[in-house]
Amino acid sequence: MNGDASRAAGARASYDGEAVAALATQLGAPAVHAYGEVGSTMDLAHAAAANGAAAGTVIVADVQTAGRGRNGRRWLSDAEAGVWATVVERPRDVTSLSVLSLRVGLALAAELERLLSRGTTLKWPNDVQLEGRKLAGVLVEARWRDGAPEWAAIGVGVNRKPPAELPDAIGTGDALRRSALLGAVVQAVRTASTATGLLTDAEIAAWDARDVVRGRVVVSPVRGAADGVNAAGELLIRTSDGAVRAVPTATVQYAELATTRE
Repeated sequence: MNGDASRAAGARASYDGEAVAALATQLGAPAVHAYGEVGSTMDLAHAAAANGAAAGTVIVADVQTAGRGRNGRRWLSDAEAGVWATVVERPRDVTSLSVLSLRVGLALAAELERLLSRGTTLKWPNDVQLEGRKLAGVLVEARWRDGAPEWAAIGVGVNRKPPAELPDAIGTGDALRRSALLGAVVQAVRTASTATGLLTDAEIAAWDARDVVRGRVVVSPVRGAADGVNAAGELLIRTSDGAVRAVPTATVQYAELATTRE
């Protein structure tokens, strides 16, 4: 997206009181496009990528009226209530794309923990939690050409103020500026996007250390107890007969613990 195109689309010269050009330099991003109210930063990122936006281009907005999460769920994103951003990446490794959402979650959990000086956890497959409540979410959408990914739009939402409609959400509070949280988001996305291949043993261990799903009851597609993740980012389910199955999607009863985690 060139300068004229971004201005025509309503882009602003600053975000959270900082000039976007200076913010791009701070973030090491080729460009930052900041908006007031938009439908979805994901949609703008896809449009920017289709127009040749470089990897690392950041789209951020004060308000989203049609922000989306996993499985088409609506992401509540009001003014000043959080950071709503999407980063354009151009992955070349098809294998790594399948675990990119988990990698971003891992990196984001570490970045937010550093900023907040409070422990963060991970709820498979794409939520970062604080004190057992949702703090941030990750959504990855890729566009393909001739059997290969042409770009990926990596959307991240981080709450500063928890939406009143979602009692299981939590925010960082107002002490951290949105620009600081945006820095954490971009750092996490860029770090995760450089990795290749499936999850390593070290990454699986790092996930396990923050995993709040392990031991919970899984009711679909097979009933059993969540037992961590594998290298492909799939949820492992231990059934009553001791067998372990790997599934890419599952319905988990998070209020119920099936086993005692050692």
